[in-house]
Amino acid sequence: MSLTIEHISKRYGDKQVLNDVSLSLAAGEIVAFLGPNGAGKSTLMKIVTGYVQPDVGRVCICGETMSAQNRAVRRLVGYLPEHNPLYLDMYVREYLEFAAGFYGLSNRRERIDTLIERTGLTPECHKRIGQLSKGYRQRVGLAQALIHDPQVLILDEPTTGLDPNQLLEIRNLIAEIGQEKTVLFSTHIMQEVQALCRRVVVINRGCIVADGTLDVLAGVGTLEEAFHYLTK
Repeated sequence: MSLTIEHISKRYGDKQVLNDVSLSLAAGEIVAFLGPNGAGKSTLMKIVTGYVQPDVGRVCICGETMSAQNRAVRRLVGYLPEHNPLYLDMYVREYLEFAAGFYGLSNRRERIDTLIERTGLTPECHKRIGQLSKGYRQRVGLAQALIHDPQVLILDEPTTGLDPNQLLEIRNLIAEIGQEKTVLFSTHIMQEVQALCRRVVVINRGCIVADGTLDVLAGVGTLEEAFHYLTK
């Protein structure tokens, strides 16, 4: 398995955010991670990336245990947070060079050129990030998450706020990436789940309440109805 989550629990003060969560994803698998707001999705994603440490349990990436100190394992993960943290005054290529610098890539220029083309940034790569549309900013965020060629990609609400055309373009890009990498992404858009995934995982109140094929959502119209159906 590329990603294994074993008995993860996390508490903030009096609130139990995650409670004994276990999950495994295979290489080349795109899995939708669903749940109501406050269910624990973002916290689990931050734990998978090593940004937040669990109280109990562990995360393994390609068989190696994730920790804040284990840089080699952290390099195996790419992460696009829900609120894409870009430097708006930087130019697109400048920002990607900055991101690549953290990984000490020897083929930095070649890698950036490849990702600019692959993420469809070529027409806008001469601009400052602050001049870009939301869709192109998301492309920059995806390019940053992919710059070091990770094995596992974590995407937290990657299409939030996009118009229909932008949403379709980013969805197609995720599908392409998922052919060679393990992708776990959260979303509130049912069409995204149906278009990209064969498997969905649903979390509620810090616990996994469903994990299976799209059949678990059969006959459910919207994600809100799915949450009600699966968490009642």
